[in-house]
Amino acid sequence: MAATYSPAREAVSSLEGIMALEENFLLQNYSRYPLALHRGKGCYVYDLKGRRYLDLISGIGVNSLGHAHPRITKVIREQAGLLLHTSNLYYHEYQGRLAERLARASGLKRSFFCNSGTEAMEGALKMIRAHGNSINPEKHEIISLEGSFHGRTLGALSITGQPKYRKDFEPLLPGARFVPRNDLEALERAVSEKTAGIVLEFIQGEGGIYPITEEFARKARDLASRYNALLVSDEIQCGVGRPGTFFAYQLFHPVLMPDIVIAAKPMACGIPLGVIVGNENAASTIKPGMHGSTYGGGPLACRVALEFFDILDELLPSIKTVGAHFRAKLQELKRKFSFIREVRGEGLMIGVELEFPGKQLVLDGLENGLLFNCTHDTVLRFLPPYILAEQQVDRAISTLVKLFKRAKPPEM
Repeated sequence: MAATYSPAREAVSSLEGIMALEENFLLQNYSRYPLALHRGKGCYVYDLKGRRYLDLISGIGVNSLGHAHPRITKVIREQAGLLLHTSNLYYHEYQGRLAERLARASGLKRSFFCNSGTEAMEGALKMIRAHGNSINPEKHEIISLEGSFHGRTLGALSITGQPKYRKDFEPLLPGARFVPRNDLEALERAVSEKTAGIVLEFIQGEGGIYPITEEFARKARDLASRYNALLVSDEIQCGVGRPGTFFAYQLFHPVLMPDIVIAAKPMACGIPLGVIVGNENAASTIKPGMHGSTYGGGPLACRVALEFFDILDELLPSIKTVGAHFRAKLQELKRKFSFIREVRGEGLMIGVELEFPGKQLVLDGLENGLLFNCTHDTVLRFLPPYILAEQQVDRAISTLVKLFKRAKPPEM
């Protein structure tokens, strides 16, 4: 007989009630912070009691225009009254327009829409494998970087260069090879006629906000061309405006063009949407019936993404200037607090590496109305909304000064 008890009504106004419901009925795969959010406005979110928090993690880089942006809210309301889903059996008026917009932003040609970053990576892996198989069945190896993170599905995990994510699910997809970030000689040794693809995050996100050097990226491009392999730029976290350019590979001049770009997080402002964008060579590997998505590229997500790109055009300059202001202020903190090893990043993708684990600082930030997180154990990660203003940066810095003054580094 099915259980009938449900404390849901009581739980909506109580953090303890929400936590009890989740403990009893959810898969216990998340280690959440003790905070239940109720609403958001701009760069701020509010808990069940109305307490305000400056949101500098934005749903791990998803809420790119903050919360309840008026133009996005208007589009969602309008489209919800028209058409939410069609499947890809039929056309609708927004998918082709978004693909054209992505072609102009990326310099590539053809898009495939899905629901998340890891799905986009899975599609890119299929393109890599199909490309290699069309040349030689032995051409199946994929080069990735140590410290990388490409998603949580089995294929994406197979090329994620952090053993802690892979070890419980092995054996994974064969043929993955990992090289140290920015090690030119190791990269050259790893690539061969068996290489079907090279996958890069131009700025590693979960790995600790580490950029790759231009020299390393250009070497990867040259090797991919030399050995007829596909170069994939994973822009799930580091792209779609966050570095102050549409994509992180566009930070280099002249622009270093990949064969495939995958993106997701900020593109539909909280509505699930992922994309693969490829040149004709890459796109031609997928024939009718070889890949698909039930929900991918639906009218709601695509219309919201089109509105996002219109707004992003206006925001790119401020992403650069506000991001530079944020990093400059953090560099000042580095000079004051010896336990800060390094400040890294581009645009509004920023990491502060500490000499000790940063989890307690994250909890202290929460207590002081400031939301950020810690990745790679020791790197405080800031992925704020693109609408962040310098005054809000200064408020965040004041809070961080308070937190750092109280921080007690463990005995070395």
